[in-house]
Amino acid sequence: MKPLVIFYVLVFYILFQFGWWAYLLIDLNKEVYEQKIEMLKKEAPSGNIDDHVLIKKMHERWLMVASEGAVFLGLLLLGIFITRKAINKEVLLARQQKNFILSITHEFKSPLAAIRLNLQTLQRHHFEKEKQHVILNQAIGETDRINSLVENALMAARIEGHSYELAREEISLGELAGEVLRSRMNFSSQRKLELDVEKDVLVWADPLSITSALLNLVENAEKYSPDDSIIYVYVRKAGTYGIIGVADSGSGIPESEKEKIFEKFYRIGNEETRKSKGTGLGLFIVKNIVSLHKGNVTVKPNSTKGSIFEISFPVVRHI
Repeated sequence: MKPLVIFYVLVFYILFQFGWWAYLLIDLNKEVYEQKIEMLKKEAPSGNIDDHVLIKKMHERWLMVASEGAVFLGLLLLGIFITRKAINKEVLLARQQKNFILSITHEFKSPLAAIRLNLQTLQRHHFEKEKQHVILNQAIGETDRINSLVENALMAARIEGHSYELAREEISLGELAGEVLRSRMNFSSQRKLELDVEKDVLVWADPLSITSALLNLVENAEKYSPDDSIIYVYVRKAGTYGIIGVADSGSGIPESEKEKIFEKFYRIGNEETRKSKGTGLGLFIVKNIVSLHKGNVTVKPNSTKGSIFEISFPVVRHI
């Protein structure tokens, strides 16, 4: 906040000084011109000079000063506007980076604590193999969660650095969606995942990046959906596009936020008071992956409650 206060103080001082010097310049110019008129009148042979000619010349001089001042003021205001916009952008970026640090710290701390607890439990107690298997699976799941966070951070960095390359091949959106949902079954014990697939919707795309995009959409739906709710995933064909949709029963997204949610680090609300998990990278990755595939991503309200995210890609063929 301090940089903005200093900026506004400087702007006020500059505009005040500009107005003051403009006033002094005009006032001085008026005095000089009046003295010059008096001298011309005294030096004139007849002692008389056409006042209209003198007034016209004075107005021309004032007009010249005023026009030059207006140009200078316009450039000054343009510079102030651009500088203010740049400062606001930097302040927003700093706030988003702070939110990212807070969220990523929490996101890493939770699974690491869970892994440590599981390992200590195995170390201190002798369980049957079935119970050991359950505890180990929990630890592996938390490890996968950390790995997913790291992959998202690396992918976001590659996308922003324009170094992310696609390995395209012909894939079935239905099969890919089925694999993603099966991998999420162990993580969504409090929410039910349902899949509705239209067969043979084939697209020319990078399977790893499409998997990442869908996984981020499903995880996003899980974060904001209440317990015991249903997350509905569907695959269908619409014209020349194959569509994957993810519908949740969360609180929905305000219209004013629908464009912002795809920005890097952006999350609705305050990071210090937010209860939901996340780093603000998921939807940023989704948006850019879809753009790299020449596809589209849309978000709209669910017919009952929550939001529907749809990603679409050009279809290879539809059998």
